Amino acid sequence: MAEVFTNATQVLQGFKGVKKVSVEEYFTSGHRTCQGCESALVMRLMIKAAGPRTIVLGATGCMYVANTTYYTTPWVVPWMHTQLGSSGSAALGTAAGLKALMKKGRMKAEPINVIAFCGDGGGADMGLGAISATLTHKEYNCLILLYDNESYANTDIQASGSTPYGANTTFSPPGSVKRIMHNRWKKNTAGMLAAGHPECRYVATVDASYAVDMMNKVRKALSIGGPTFIHSFDPCPKGWDFDPMLSHELGELAVETGIFPLYEVEDGVVRHYGKTRAIAEGRPRKPVREYLLKQGRFAHFTEEDLDYFQAKVDEMWEKWEIPGVIPFWKEKRPAVPMP
Repeated sequence: MAEVFTNATQVLQGFKGVKKVSVEEYFTSGHRTCQGCESALVMRLMIKAAGPRTIVLGATGCMYVANTTYYTTPWVVPWMHTQLGSSGSAALGTAAGLKALMKKGRMKAEPINVIAFCGDGGGADMGLGAISATLTHKEYNCLILLYDNESYANTDIQASGSTPYGANTTFSPPGSVKRIMHNRWKKNTAGMLAAGHPECRYVATVDASYAVDMMNKVRKALSIGGPTFIHSFDPCPKGWDFDPMLSHELGELAVETGIFPLYEVEDGVVRHYGKTRAIAEGRPRKPVREYLLKQGRFAHFTEEDLDYFQAKVDEMWEKWEIPGVIPFWKEKRPAVPMP
C-alpha cells in the first residue's frame, strides 16, 4: 500500500552562529572556478545549508560550466544541468515530478529540497519569465537562487541587466569619444519579483561575505513552503578586474555603501538585515568610491561619474518607499489653500 502523501518541507532551523554550522560538505573539490570566485562559495554555502536530501538544478552559466569536467562534478548531491533561461521551469517541473511520484507511491513520501540556480544573464534577463511563472504556483516547493556576478561572465563578460552603471564590459568598453557606454542602472530583480508576486511567501537578498545570514535565508526559503527566490551578490575577480584576495572585502563594501541591501520579504513583511538594517536605522553609509575604485571595470570613472553613482544610491536610501526594495515614493503635492 502506498504511503500517505504529504507535501511537507524539511524543518531547517537557522544556525545560531558560525560554530553551529554543519561540517559536512556537499560541494567539494574538483571544480574549475576562477581564483577568488565568490559564486563557488555561494554554491558551497547553499548546499551546506540545504543538506543531503536535496536535488540541485544548474542552468547554463559559470556555475554549470566550471562544475562539470570530463564526467566529474564537485556536487555530492543529485544534480542536473538545465538550459540557459530555464531555471524556473526546471525547479517547477522537478517539484511537480516529485510530488506526482510520491502521490502515486512510486517513491517514498519524504521532504526533498529542490534548488535551481541561475546567473544574472540566465535569471534576471533570459529566465525572468520562467521564474515569474514558477513563483505563481504556490503548491510546489522549490527555491530559485540567482547568483549575480553582474555580467554574462561565462561568455567573456558581456553586459547584462544586472551590470551596474558605467561598468567596463566587452559590450560597453569606455573610449575617448564616449567614456560611459553602459548608462543603464542595475535591474532591481529581487524587489521586482517580491512586489509582483504577492502570493510568493519568501524573497530575499544575500551576500556570501555574510555567510551565516546567507545560509539561514536559504534554510528559511526551503522550509517556508511554496516557490521562493533568493538573489545572491557575487563579486567576480575576472569580470570586475580586481585582485582575487578582495572578493570578501568587496562583498562587504557593497553592503556597507548601500549599493546592495540585505533584506527579506516574508509573507509581505520586509525586514532589513545586518549592516543594511543599521543603515536603514540611521547609520552612515560608506562612500561608494571605496567600493568602485577597487575594481578595474570602473577605472575610467571621473569625479563626475563617482558623484552621479553616489547620488543614485543616496536617492535609493532617502526617497524610496522601502530602501533597496520598492523604488516608489508618494507624490508631493502643493498644499491647497483654504477658500
